[in-house]
Amino acid sequence: MPGAVPFPRHGAQVKLRYNGGSDAAAFARRSFLYRLPFFALTTEISQHETPDATGAHDAELEQLFGTTGPLGGAVGGFRPRRPQIEMAKAIADAIANHKTLIAEAGTGTGKTFAYLVPALLWGGKTIVSTGTKNLQDQLYLRDIPTVRKALNVPVSVALLKGRANYICHFHLERTLQNGRLTSRTDVADLREISRFIKITSTGDKAELSKVPENASVWNQVTSTRDTCLGSDCQYYNDCFVMKARKEAQQADVVVVNHHLFFADVALRDNGVAELLPSANTVIFDEAHQLPETATLFFGETVSTSQLIELCRDTQAEGLAHARDGADWSQVCGAVERAARDLRLAFPQDAIRLAAHQIASDSPFFEALEAVQDQLAELIEVLDSQAQRAETLEQCRVRAVELAARMGAWSAAGGGESTSASDPDKVLWVEAFASSLQLHQTPLSIAPIFSRQREGPPRSWIFASATLAVKNDFTHYAAQMGLLNEPARSWPSPFDYGSQGLLYVPNGLPQPNSPEYNDAVIDAALPVIEAAGGRTFLLCTTIRAVNRAAERLREEFERRKLPFPLMVQGEAGRTELLDRFRAAGNAVLIGSQSFWEGVDVRGEALSLVIIDKLPFAPPDDPVLAARIAALEKKGMNGFAHHQLPSAIINLKQGAGRLIRDETDRGVLMICDPRLINKPYGRRIWQSLPPFKRTREQDDVCAFFAQDREEDPPLAVAAG
Repeated sequence: MPGAVPFPRHGAQVKLRYNGGSDAAAFARRSFLYRLPFFALTTEISQHETPDATGAHDAELEQLFGTTGPLGGAVGGFRPRRPQIEMAKAIADAIANHKTLIAEAGTGTGKTFAYLVPALLWGGKTIVSTGTKNLQDQLYLRDIPTVRKALNVPVSVALLKGRANYICHFHLERTLQNGRLTSRTDVADLREISRFIKITSTGDKAELSKVPENASVWNQVTSTRDTCLGSDCQYYNDCFVMKARKEAQQADVVVVNHHLFFADVALRDNGVAELLPSANTVIFDEAHQLPETATLFFGETVSTSQLIELCRDTQAEGLAHARDGADWSQVCGAVERAARDLRLAFPQDAIRLAAHQIASDSPFFEALEAVQDQLAELIEVLDSQAQRAETLEQCRVRAVELAARMGAWSAAGGGESTSASDPDKVLWVEAFASSLQLHQTPLSIAPIFSRQREGPPRSWIFASATLAVKNDFTHYAAQMGLLNEPARSWPSPFDYGSQGLLYVPNGLPQPNSPEYNDAVIDAALPVIEAAGGRTFLLCTTIRAVNRAAERLREEFERRKLPFPLMVQGEAGRTELLDRFRAAGNAVLIGSQSFWEGVDVRGEALSLVIIDKLPFAPPDDPVLAARIAALEKKGMNGFAHHQLPSAIINLKQGAGRLIRDETDRGVLMICDPRLINKPYGRRIWQSLPPFKRTREQDDVCAFFAQDREEDPPLAVAAG
C-alpha cells in the first residue's frame, strides 16, 4: 500500500517499497515524511509482492509516543500510556496488512491519537468517520493539526459534510427573489446568509455563528440530493458542495461523519461513494453508533411531508415553466390532500406499528392506495411536461422515486410484516403530530455492510470505548458482519477503584411501577445534596425527563437548595453544557443525547444518576422483527440482542463520569434489576471496576472525603 514503510531515523537512507494501488502520487508525497529529498531515496516498486508488515512499526511508535518523542513536546500535559501505544501498534499492523480491526479503548486511553499517528504516517488515502459533526470539526480543526505538526508530516486534510451543511447559490437566489419569508427572524437570518456567501470560501453554515444551526431559513438556502440540479446548475463551477468534494478527492485524509458516510454509500451519491474506491484506510471513531446509523440509511423511508413538499415544488415550477401544460393546482392538490388523509388514518400523535399490526379494516390501506393513485396521475402529467424545464424533470424524478418506495407496501394489506420485494426488510409506520413515515428497515445490516466492504484490499478500523460486553465482541461483530475479524480491547488508565463508586439504592420499586419515577427522585435528592449539585441525571425517556424536572424544581425551591437546574430542550446541547460547566454546582437532566459524546472534566460533574437500564422499548417494530428472526434460528432474542445492546448503551452513559486521571465521582444506577435479575451480574461486570455499595451513607462519606482532598485539575491529551 502507498507509504506503508517503517519510520526511519532522521537523516537515514531508506528503501521504500510501493505495493501498487491507485495513488502513486500520494506515495511520492509520503517520501517527504522522512525529511529527505525524493531523489535520495532508493525506490523499489512491486505490483504483486505484499510483505508481512506485522510489528514493523512497533519501535517507531514506541519512540513517537515516548517521553522524549515529538508528541510530548507538542501536546501540553501529554504522558506516555501503555494502552495507547499498544493500540497504535495494532492499528499500524492492520493498516500495513490491509486488515480489519475492532478496537475498544477504555476512556482516557487516547484512542484519537492512537489511530491518527499510524494513519497519518502509513495510512495512504484515509477516510476518518466520526459519530457527530461536532466531533468531525474537533478532529479537523484541533486533533489532526496537532498530530500533523508534532510529526512534521505534509499530509493534506479535507473536511466533507452533507449537502445540507453548505449554502446553495441557486436556492439562495431563488429564496431572495420569491420573497415568501414572513418571519422577521427568517428575513434577518437570510440577510446574514447573503452577506456571508460573499466572503466565505467554504460555504459551511457552521462558520456563520450569527444564524443558529436549527434556523428554519437554512432549509430554503441549501440543497438536498433531490433538489440539486447538478452539472446543469448555472452555479455549478462555484458550488460549495462540489468544491468540498473536489478537495476531498485530492486530500490524503478526509474527515466525514457516519451519517454522510452511509447516506452517500447507500445512495451512491457523489461524495464518499467516489472516495471509497481510492481509500487505503477507513477508520470509524465512535464505531458503536454504526449499527443504528447504517440501519437508517440502508433502509428506505417515504413520508407525507416529502409528498407535500414535492407537490408545492411541482406546482411552483409548473406555473413558472409550463402554465399551459396542466391544471397544476388541481393535480398537485389531489396528491397533497391524499397525503394528509393518509396521516389522519391514525388519530394518535405518536405511534410506531409494524405493517402486520395494522388492522385489516384500518382506513390506512385505503388512504395509502389513494396516495399511490394520485401520485401516479401526477407522474403522468410530469412525463409530458418535464422536458420544458430542468426543474420539472427534477420533480418528475423525485415523484418516480417516492412511488417506487411506496410500492413495497403493495402487499402490506395482506398482513405481511416484511417487504414484498425484499423479505429481509421489515415494514412499519411511524406517526408524528403532522406527518406519517412509511419505513422499510433491514432486519440485519451485516450482509449489506459486508458487500460495501468488498473490493480492493484496504484496512477497516472500528474504534470506540464501548464495543464489547464483558470483553466479548460477538454482539457488535454479528451486527456489522465482522464475526471472523480480530477484536482487541485496551483498558482505561484510570484507577476506577479509588476514583469512583457504583451505588445501587435499596428499596426502589420495579421500573414498570407507576411510582417508579418519583421513587428515583426521592432516592436521588439526598445524593445530589451530598454531591453539592454537580450532577447529570440521565433518563431513558423524555417523559421521565419532564417528570424529574418538575419534581426537582419543586424540591430545590422547598429545600432552598442553590443548584441551577438545566433541562434538555430548554436550550441546545452545547449551550446547556457550557452553562453547566460554568455554574460548577448545577444539575442537568437529559435523555439519550446526553448519554454519549459529552465530556465534562473536573469538579463540575461528580455524580451521574441513571434512572433505569436502557433497554429498547419491547414494542419497537424493528426490534420485535429482529427478535423473531433470531428465535427462528433457535437463539434467545433477549440474551443475544436486547441485553448486549442495553449494556453497550449503559457503558456509554456510565462513561460520562470519570473523564480524567484526577476525576472522582459516584455512578448511581437506580434500577433494582441490576441486583435482583439473573442478568444483572453480567451488566455490572461490563461496567468500569468501581467499588460498589448499596448504602447511602457510603456515598455521603465518599463526597465528604472528596471535599476534604479537593484534588487539582489535570490536562489529558489525545
